[in-house]
Amino acid sequence: MAFRPLVRPARWPQTLLVSRPARLHPAWIVAAVAFVALVGAAGFRATPSVLLHPLHAEFRWPLATISAAVSVNLLLYGLTAPFAAALMDRFGIRRVVAAALTMVAAGSGLTVFMTASWQLIACWGVLVGLGTGSMALAFVATVTGRWFVHRRGLVTGVLTAGGAAGQLVFLPLLAMLVGAYGWRSAALVVAGAALLVVPLVWRLLREYPADLGLPPYGASEVVEPVRPAGGAAARALGALTQAARTRPFWLLAAGFAICGATTNGLVGTHFIPAAHDHGMPQTTAAGLLALVGLFDIVGTIASGWLTDRYDPRLLLGAYYALRGGSLLVLPGLFAATTEPSMLVFVIFYGLDWVATVPPTVALCREYFGASGAVVFGWVFAAHQLGAAVAATGAGLVRDQLGTYHLAWYVAGALSVGAALLSLMLLRRRGAVLVETAPVAAAPKAWSYRD
Repeated sequence: MAFRPLVRPARWPQTLLVSRPARLHPAWIVAAVAFVALVGAAGFRATPSVLLHPLHAEFRWPLATISAAVSVNLLLYGLTAPFAAALMDRFGIRRVVAAALTMVAAGSGLTVFMTASWQLIACWGVLVGLGTGSMALAFVATVTGRWFVHRRGLVTGVLTAGGAAGQLVFLPLLAMLVGAYGWRSAALVVAGAALLVVPLVWRLLREYPADLGLPPYGASEVVEPVRPAGGAAARALGALTQAARTRPFWLLAAGFAICGATTNGLVGTHFIPAAHDHGMPQTTAAGLLALVGLFDIVGTIASGWLTDRYDPRLLLGAYYALRGGSLLVLPGLFAATTEPSMLVFVIFYGLDWVATVPPTVALCREYFGASGAVVFGWVFAAHQLGAAVAATGAGLVRDQLGTYHLAWYVAGALSVGAALLSLMLLRRRGAVLVETAPVAAAPKAWSYRD
């Protein structure tokens, strides 16, 4: 009996190749490390509202003085962002982020030795402001611009939610530490958390997909990055000079300034003291603010998903209008206990907290191309300028009137104004592209329904 030799069909290699599991694109690893870094830096963002009353009780500094330190922090947090984005182009993301986290740790840790209010401004305001500013949303825009073509809006939302996740993780813990061991223990925990992230950033945060011989996620070709030869300051200021000649820049900056005033500046800094004024325990108020952070994660990720599909201008108009309505009713919701109406506000406001970021980043990229991340840094500087004004202004209102009511009403009216500014962008929807560097990685035009 003759045996026929076994012959492997020619299609087997192809079949094996097709069934081989796909390799995870390194863009997702970079995004994950960036998320952890943002969480590590976000610890300080939860600190001021928890420490406001303990510092006032120990040092007898007026709330306006402590709020001024927060304002310096918020202002530098914003003004550093465009220069940090340019520094990342010049020296690399990894070096800038590692240095920023170290600066946050130093500023938070040194507060345990302070004895005068100027030292609070130097540590909270200057050191931590510069450090967190280098980890601001311009960092998010840089990462998504370099590593993603598809899913940019979604990843922008997830990374933006990193700040909210940090607030969620740290707020209840910090409030508990302040109550049990004093405010210095909370400051040291924030410093330690920032330092723990540095080795992870240094080891895993990559610069460009081309360094690995890969295209960005969603692209088909490897594009060599155009590394700017000029100084970071010149690039940042050049982007501002050209963007400032356009109408969309001012509309986006004005709207985002109101965004900062109504989130970080007012609610982020003064919600806990305002609730405490109505008899609510500080730990309970901190839990509510942490719950805002929880729903912010959901809202921001959803906003990123929507930004990939719908006109960002309409999204911004809706977000600001809804925020204004919620702030106008807030003064009547404060009580000594957590009422259902306050929980409704927390959920609603949390979903809207920084949902404005993904559409704003998308519009900066649309209008300003390769300079979009740096220009967004300047728009974000306006955000923090508004936050700084609101943080100090609300403290003055509380000192003079004994209540925060006027601050909430003004914030609600401003949010409605921001909605109108956003809708004004619809009148001239056509791109007004401003370039300060060649577009190195723009494989396709931005699409609202991609």
